[in-house]
Amino acid sequence: MNAIRLVAKEFFGMFVDDGNLALLALVLVVAVAAAVKLLSLPPLLGGALLLAGCLAILLQSVRRAARQTGR
Repeated sequence: MNAIRLVAKEFFGMFVDDGNLALLALVLVVAVAAAVKLLSLPPLLGGALLLAGCLAILLQSVRRAARQTGR
């Protein structure tokens, strides 16, 4: 049973290295998609929000990783 759990954890880790990064990106995509569909936000503005949000999430993730390694 431990071997199966270890394999599943490694398999998941191949695709999601930083769980917080993946979760925030998923929340961003859902929020922007909902805004475009439900609030009639122009798709071009939605794309710009996705770009800005993804860059902000990535910057936050890099800063957190740098703090953990002591750089």
